Amino acid sequence: MIKEVIVVEGRDDVTAVKAAVDAEIIAVGGFGINYKVINRIKEAQKRQGVIVLTDPDFAGEKIRRIISKRVPNIKHAYISRKEGTKADDIGVENASPEAIRKALAGAKALTKEKREEFNSSDLVFFKLSGDAKSKMRRELLGKQLRIGYGNANQLLSRLNNYGITKEEFVDAMKIVEKKIKLGEDE
Repeated sequence: MIKEVIVVEGRDDVTAVKAAVDAEIIAVGGFGINYKVINRIKEAQKRQGVIVLTDPDFAGEKIRRIISKRVPNIKHAYISRKEGTKADDIGVENASPEAIRKALAGAKALTKEKREEFNSSDLVFFKLSGDAKSKMRRELLGKQLRIGYGNANQLLSRLNNYGITKEEFVDAMKIVEKKIKLGEDE
């Protein structure tokens, strides 16, 4: 499993990278990089490190520069234009799994043991799944831990892949429950 969080442009890139390696991935959604996405990338950099893997074109380089300017000390992985081109379409989504692995190796990606500190039972126990207010809890927890909102599976992946401790999680859940209680009392 790749230790660093890999930052790509879009959903098709996520699919291509997931076919090549086991890693946590953030898709920035092209030029629409807002402060929420930048904050998620900053948190990922702080916790696990970040590798940026964008398309080998003008837009990809511009996105890379935007992220580099706002998030210091990130790593960069590159695929060649040839590796990323298929029928006049250039992008990470066109690269072979081997080309993606080669690019990540070139960026000196670190590996780690797959971590399974949290499981679906934890989500059910803390009412992050299977409860009428689960979505609200996940939104508040994502904000509290600065890992962004995700459905139950995405949250579980982020909890494990961002190195969040049980203590950090429980402390954040106490704050989440207080906020929900205050919302109910108002």
